Amino acid sequence: MVAVGLVLAVLTIGGCGDETASAGRSTMNTTTTPATTSSTTTAFTPTPAEPVYGAPFIDRVEWTATEQGPSLQVFPTEAGRNVQGETELDPAWAEVVALDPTADSPGMREQFACHWRFARIVAPDKTSWNLEPWRPVVTDEEMIASRCNPGGAEEQIP
Repeated sequence: MVAVGLVLAVLTIGGCGDETASAGRSTMNTTTTPATTSSTTTAFTPTPAEPVYGAPFIDRVEWTATEQGPSLQVFPTEAGRNVQGETELDPAWAEVVALDPTADSPGMREQFACHWRFARIVAPDKTSWNLEPWRPVVTDEEMIASRCNPGGAEEQIP
């Protein structure tokens, strides 16, 4: 309806150009008829906005024992589970290290990055992402192939 009104206004005024350009034009006696609207109206339903997730991404971290050795359980927040994109990976890892500086050891960030990129998609409701300092440092391809657990699956001590 707004577009129809705009078209009618432009036709009535004589165009969108500057007035000097229209000065040399001959004027014709034209009549405009308003556009008719159909009896069917389409309701506009706005698309809900995507939620915006921000820090903190990590709720807490806790060390636990497995048969293979120590394991750092990383408990993500709702934002940590749902934020989209890579830009939050480094800030999220910084939160882990801030909560426990011993987490910053060889291979741990790579395990975290694997969980950040893949595990939260495959298992979005997994309680914690477990990182182990005893796991070997491997290539990205090996990390993915091992499902973020190079060196074998973890086994909790009862």
